Amino acid sequence: MKDITIQSNLKALGGIGAPASIGTKASGVGEGGASFADTLTESLDKVNSLQKEADRAIEDFATGQTRNIHETMIAVNKADLAFRLTMQVRNKIVEAYQEVMRTQV
Repeated sequence: MKDITIQSNLKALGGIGAPASIGTKASGVGEGGASFADTLTESLDKVNSLQKEADRAIEDFATGQTRNIHETMIAVNKADLAFRLTMQVRNKIVEAYQEVMRTQV
């Protein structure tokens, strides 16, 4: 039940740091689907571009090139949300790795 809620929340975020394939059936590498590394790289690139966009918006506002505080705050909040989502995904990956390492062989 919790996984469904998380997936629906991630779908609601749209392109904010979430890969497009979230919630769809996982396809293996042999089926021509994107690998986990490719998906992770794509997601990190998206988060990075949102961070750069927010920095640019802040700089434009600070230098007086734009007077629209609303768009600046929206860009900053998008970048913040994407970064927090990325950190949560990283934490889950680290937890999974630690769990595998604790497994008795």
